Amino acid sequence: MLPHISAGLRRSAAVAALGAAVALAVPAAPAAATAQTPAAAPAAVPAAAAAPAGTWAAGTRAYLVITAPGDTSAVRAAVTANGGTVFAHYDAIGVVVAHSTSTSFAATMRGVTGVQQVGATRTSDVPADAYAPAIPSAPAQSPTTLTESSRWDMTQIKADQAWAVTTGSSTVKVGVLDTGVDDLHQDIAPNFNAADSVSCAYGKPDTRPGSWRDVGTHGTHVAGTIAAAKNGKGVVGVAPGVRISSVRIAEPGTSLFYAENTICGFMWAGDRGFRVTNNSYYTDPWMFNCPDDPDQAAIIEGVRRAQAYAESKGSLQVAAAGNSNYDLANKTTDTTSPNDSTPVTRRITNACLDIPTELPGVVTVAAMGRGNVKASYSNFGQGVIDIAAPGGDGSYGVYSTLPGGRYGNMNGTSMASPHVAGVAALMVSVNPALTPADLRDRLAAQATDTACPSDSRCTGTTANNGFFGEGQTDALKAVSGGTTPPAPGRYFENLTDVAVPDNTTVESPITVTGLTGNAPSALKVGVDIKHTYRGDLVLSLVAPDGTVYPLEDFANNDSGDNVLKTYTVDASTETASGTWKLRVRDLATQDTGRVDAWNLTF
Repeated sequence: MLPHISAGLRRSAAVAALGAAVALAVPAAPAAATAQTPAAAPAAVPAAAAAPAGTWAAGTRAYLVITAPGDTSAVRAAVTANGGTVFAHYDAIGVVVAHSTSTSFAATMRGVTGVQQVGATRTSDVPADAYAPAIPSAPAQSPTTLTESSRWDMTQIKADQAWAVTTGSSTVKVGVLDTGVDDLHQDIAPNFNAADSVSCAYGKPDTRPGSWRDVGTHGTHVAGTIAAAKNGKGVVGVAPGVRISSVRIAEPGTSLFYAENTICGFMWAGDRGFRVTNNSYYTDPWMFNCPDDPDQAAIIEGVRRAQAYAESKGSLQVAAAGNSNYDLANKTTDTTSPNDSTPVTRRITNACLDIPTELPGVVTVAAMGRGNVKASYSNFGQGVIDIAAPGGDGSYGVYSTLPGGRYGNMNGTSMASPHVAGVAALMVSVNPALTPADLRDRLAAQATDTACPSDSRCTGTTANNGFFGEGQTDALKAVSGGTTPPAPGRYFENLTDVAVPDNTTVESPITVTGLTGNAPSALKVGVDIKHTYRGDLVLSLVAPDGTVYPLEDFANNDSGDNVLKTYTVDASTETASGTWKLRVRDLATQDTGRVDAWNLTF
């Protein structure tokens, strides 16, 4: 572990901070792996109501005081009456962030009527900076002469082919919950969303311009992997057309990610409409939080509520699995916690959680090296890992942006997670109606099955195992359902919802323009229908001249939900240009649905 790097970060180490003159094709050798245009943001409707700054005192500790969601005023009054101050409160989830110098504060508050849980979030004092936070300085920028070129990680997940379908929509906001982001970087600035960026260090939003800037290098590197602009310079992110928002949850000096910071970040993500967040860290100071410890139980509950709140607002959380080569499905010991004071060796069980990565609804990402191989450092675990993506290993690092206009390689599950976050952002760009649950299902369905190697620690099947989960993320299949990239100008889509009532036939049109001659003999028809009983459905494609091509008549006893398939139609006798229609017949009562989206690839 490099001494200035939080154990909570899900990366090994920066391989190099490469300047403008260093060629992309010559990556530096990595260090040893050790683990896992600014503008003022609107002040209206803050994610948390904050108390006056107050005065710092030695011995100040931070606590989560948890009560029923809604009005927390009674509990806040009890905090003040029992030797504490209210630093922030999140009434929507019933969480109060309190500070106190009293060593009996937690025990006293646990006896207060209406208080459900209380827990200290750290084993060290709250820094004085919490009461008058310094804004990170803007790094001097070094313009690059590097031009974009193919990178192994992008080709491995077919991101370069997915860009023929979409590079992402500027209406899609992705939150980078991390050490901050250099918003002035030449590859970040075109996609940076200052209005929705913030610092959540210490547990309440700081919307001052620049508060979101990087206090390290980690967050800027992650941001570049997700959405570095496709501008001919440096690198390209997985989703180079989406918008990046920085939510700095790391504290300066330590780069630690405490629970109150994470809670603030998730609440901000939900309130600001982030469709995806990336979380390449674990919540300090405990690598694993155990529910039989009252402090750690409160941390689990507070962060869980905040994540659930963000998801309820339409935000999918993607998180790194960690870099300790540890079996998360068979936990036995933790020797690294707490990492903000003196670590101790403790026995743990699977009830102890790595958060946020093991919280319900969070997509847990393992790291792969170049090729279909587990990265040597990546955590694993059957039933815990959801999906895998390139994180780098050995001499093949993930090359991305660094503060000051620079570029460099890093290895870690921190680098794998943003690949999946970028793929999720592309999915939402193609179909804005997708919910977090839809995204989880599609990420799993479109992943490329990856078999276990000859390693007894990898359990499960080729379709789902402890090293790779559902497999390696595939950006192309995720956005098109195909296995080959559609040629530019030959992909057409309708994202408008069409209701499918009982005993009714509906049609959704796509007008094809710019093509000459006939349609191909292998016309691809991608269908996304939400329906609670697909046995009711009959699907057809209607050509511009009215010819009907049957796609599927589902068996009457098929009780499955939804249709997410790509059909192949020989339409070689049809003129390509014109209005094509997807026809959906519902032949029964009780169950209804909608056409969510459909597409044609010529």
